[in-house]
Amino acid sequence: MEESRQSADRDLAQARAAIERGEMRHAADHLAGAIAQAPTLPETHELLSRLAARSGGALELFPLEQNAFVGTVVARAHLLAAAGRPEDGLPLLFAASGHTPGRDWAGVPWVTDPSLGVKVEPGLLARNVMQLCTAIGDPDAEAARSVLRPYLTVVRHAIAAHPEHALLLGAGSALARRVGEPETAVDWAQRGARARPSKLAEIWLGYAYRSAGRVGEALAALRRAVTHDPEDLSVYADIAATLADAGRMDDALAWVERALAKDPSFDCAVHTAHRLRFRADGRLSHLVDLADFAAEHPDDTHEHTDLAECCVNQPWLGGVPEAARGTDDPRRRAPSSEPPTAAAVERLLRVARPAWPHPPAAYDAALGLVLVEPEQLLALLADPPGNTENDRRAALVWACLGLLHHDTDEGWMGSSRRRRLVELAVGGADAITEAAMFALVAYAWVDPAARTDVTGLITGRLMSLAGPSRKNRPPIAWSVAQLALATPDLADETREMAAAVAKAEEERNRPRIPRQRPRKPKKSRRQLLRWLTR
Repeated sequence: MEESRQSADRDLAQARAAIERGEMRHAADHLAGAIAQAPTLPETHELLSRLAARSGGALELFPLEQNAFVGTVVARAHLLAAAGRPEDGLPLLFAASGHTPGRDWAGVPWVTDPSLGVKVEPGLLARNVMQLCTAIGDPDAEAARSVLRPYLTVVRHAIAAHPEHALLLGAGSALARRVGEPETAVDWAQRGARARPSKLAEIWLGYAYRSAGRVGEALAALRRAVTHDPEDLSVYADIAATLADAGRMDDALAWVERALAKDPSFDCAVHTAHRLRFRADGRLSHLVDLADFAAEHPDDTHEHTDLAECCVNQPWLGGVPEAARGTDDPRRRAPSSEPPTAAAVERLLRVARPAWPHPPAAYDAALGLVLVEPEQLLALLADPPGNTENDRRAALVWACLGLLHHDTDEGWMGSSRRRRLVELAVGGADAITEAAMFALVAYAWVDPAARTDVTGLITGRLMSLAGPSRKNRPPIAWSVAQLALATPDLADETREMAAAVAKAEEERNRPRIPRQRPRKPKKSRRQLLRWLTR
């Protein structure tokens, strides 16, 4: 935030100087930059008013062109409001919030003026709200919710002026849910459903009830939505998800099976089905099937987060697990004798994060490392950047993921990328081993043809590092077991052994509470005196 303010101040200084020189377009460019960095800074709006006064309104200095800069769009919105046309400026703020959620684009007085709710066309406002809700999802953080509240104020004023507008009531209900006002959401959704009963009205009402914790009423509303349109399978998926969250997994799976019986390839039903099956029995195969489906259907109706929701906080599926202590291996030969260049370090740090949505997403995110030569990636393995052990472990993982994107014209079995990663995986029992093994696992997720090979490699490393015949397991044994559990198509007996190893290692590493010696009963004063005089 401090950096944004400093950047805005620099732009404002240059804008003032440009206005003094009469260079209005130059001043407009800097003002757009200042607004993009600090949208509600009073000095910016004062200078924008000054520019407008000197330029006959200044609208032509902030044109709406294709791929327009967000600061330009927001500045034009404020100028339209200053010209007495706030209803024309409001959609531009909605567009900015949809483009860059989390910024306080609407935190200015003219947005919350009650007169705006009267001027704005209710149907257009409803559509803008619906588009915004689609773009932002369901924000969790209070800061993300607070920047949306000015829009809710506009909707409240507009509903006061148009109390029976069903579309506005429903869209307003969706926005109220997202800013943490479930009771308002229920009230508006109920009114919208009464004003014009429809599938969409019942869906809004069901979501509102669910956000208010009224699960029974939510299910009833969603079932009514099905009666309006029995072929909308997304509602079946919503009902299934609601039932699952209520602990009624059998009923949830029955609803999703009904949807799949109508259309086995409908994306919402498929994603929900795999997520719920995974929740029901914990089998990794459901997530692998879901990843395969997503890869085969890149043009789904909308973005799905089911796979990421299942992988979050799961060892290796959602990120690097906590480091084991003492994971250096003196037998490890340095992967490279040359130091990494500053450019290689900079490119690695652009992507190196300790967490990722799921293994295919990690593989995709490492694509930019194709610009780092394999020898430099090996140099990064020898000297990983990072301030903490976990940072360095994450750097190792991403360097190995980067190796997957080289020599992709070679068939997997004879490829240089496979050879390098296998050599790294078997060259020790340390953090590099983990990183190389994860890269192999991630590749098995994205390339079904490589799964048999990767499964054999991971099984071999599991047996040699943590198998039943191993008396003294290395510190990475638990992590290796978790890597095996994250591997597609692993044999059931191997998966069971990996789970047993992980559990045993957790028990072995769990802090032990020293047994307390039983306290001896306190001696009475008479006993103490007798002892002293004995």
